[in-house]
Amino acid sequence: MRYMIIVKASAASEAGTWPEAALQARLASYHEDLARAGVLLDAHALQPSAAGWRLRHRGGQAALADGPFDDAASLIAGYTLIQVRSRDEALEWARRFPAPMGEFEDGEIELRPLVEPERPAAHP
Repeated sequence: MRYMIIVKASAASEAGTWPEAALQARLASYHEDLARAGVLLDAHALQPSAAGWRLRHRGGQAALADGPFDDAASLIAGYTLIQVRSRDEALEWARRFPAPMGEFEDGEIELRPLVEPERPAAHP
């Protein structure tokens, strides 16, 4: 089962501010642990939304909008893609993820399973 750990953006990540060295070291160590366990598929930080764009599809038309985007709470600052045996294993790895904006800063990660051919998407 593959899961994506999504790091939600913050005002700091949208400003292009990198985490302090101690947090960078904790994140690197976490990802090294994932790699040693054989569950890491991919992981990357993303540039701020100012470097990106969106295509909005409405009424059969696609409109291009350049960043930055003002809805930082819905943006992604980075991701880690893992492949594990179970939901419980994915949750355990997610619990070990360092606080993404720093130990005493508000931050959020989201964990979502990928749609797999043998496991169709669950629809509410």
